[in-house]
Amino acid sequence: MGLFDRLRGDDEPRVAFIGVDGVPYSLLSENEELFPNFAAIADEGTANEISSIVPPESSACWPSLTTGVNPGETGVYGFQDREVGTYDTYVPMGREVQADRVWDRVQEDGRQATVMNVPVTFPPQRNVQRMVSGFLSPGLDKAAYPDDVRDYLETLDYRIDVNPKLGHQESKEEFIEDAHATIDAQYEAFQHYIDEDDWDLFFGVFMTTDRVNHFLFKDYERDGEYKDEFIDFYRKVDDYIGRLRDSLPEDVTMIVASDHGFTSLDYEVHFNEWLREQGWLSFKTNDPEELGDISDDTKAYSFIPGRFYLNLEGREPRGSVPQEDYDEVRDQLKADLEALEGPDGRKVVDRVVEKEEAFRGDHDDIAPDLVAIPNKGFDLKSGFKADSEIFTSGPRNGMHSFDNTSLYIDHPDATIDDADLFDITPTILDLLDIEYSRGEFDGASLV
Repeated sequence: MGLFDRLRGDDEPRVAFIGVDGVPYSLLSENEELFPNFAAIADEGTANEISSIVPPESSACWPSLTTGVNPGETGVYGFQDREVGTYDTYVPMGREVQADRVWDRVQEDGRQATVMNVPVTFPPQRNVQRMVSGFLSPGLDKAAYPDDVRDYLETLDYRIDVNPKLGHQESKEEFIEDAHATIDAQYEAFQHYIDEDDWDLFFGVFMTTDRVNHFLFKDYERDGEYKDEFIDFYRKVDDYIGRLRDSLPEDVTMIVASDHGFTSLDYEVHFNEWLREQGWLSFKTNDPEELGDISDDTKAYSFIPGRFYLNLEGREPRGSVPQEDYDEVRDQLKADLEALEGPDGRKVVDRVVEKEEAFRGDHDDIAPDLVAIPNKGFDLKSGFKADSEIFTSGPRNGMHSFDNTSLYIDHPDATIDDADLFDITPTILDLLDIEYSRGEFDGASLV
């Protein structure tokens, strides 16, 4: 136990969760000699591959991981969502998450939670001990609560996120340097507040891992130019995990997890252009820029990543698909997606998930009708400009995957078998001895 525990005479268990956004389990488990601190957690506790959610996109994954429920309950399906009854879209932020976060439950139990750099948490909540919002925050000035947290982070040159534009440069050296500077400052911040030893739940996320994977993952998998730099970055991540683990008091259980896996990217697939060429989608103008530019005879349109919506009468303002034809039209679109082949002859889509299979809850009225889970190498895009090509390549060479998500639990009684993101929140609550009803979650405790 730390000094704070001895002074307060508190023997309640605690949890430190460290997120490593987009880190695939195979990267860590197949290179134990390179990443000994991850290996030590697996050896002394447990570790395994788990499943992400549908769709495996960070803006949807983190709300589900931190609530234990699917997007039909959180109300967040991706980086861009659709307003009910319109063609207007918005970027979901923290206030759009409609389910209780795990740290809300901790605070409601009369205990303290420190939350740092979790995506989709802006603006920071003021009902927690301290919070620094993550991905989608406009800047540190408005992302930190209370003010003394912001003041301290400014001394570290703390960054909420790496500058992804640097990854678009032909040389990745400046991007790699920025990634190191970003995770260095975040580690210092995490370590500082862990050492404060005044929390019951510490919840921090390194998102820089996802950024590095987007621009360097193929270099790792296929012996590219920046493979050594990729490994060096992950050796640093492993070292920081080890240092944080070593600093934790004995009453704290450490959990390390990603929100989705990763694989190499060969083709970006622009699905609205594919829909247009296949006769599913048409635009009112020759230079469309947004969803509202689709014409009345459109049958379907797409959002990233691989979300498909029928242009349904009574739901969309200019719906063209009658309600009675819904199943038939959706089945045809599903079959067309399953048949699509890439330039190399491989199937683009691994499987197509129907709405009712993946989503349940009060907010399923904005759920996609179908979600395509891609085969490795095909990154599913949308776009509302009529692209000249369906299959393209760009500066990114890594993409999200549904499988190969990582979970490490430093606890002897934990068992990870056929698990997914929904299991993490009930596991944390179990470890904290906080009561809940089993029916509140789509997952179950792994302890």
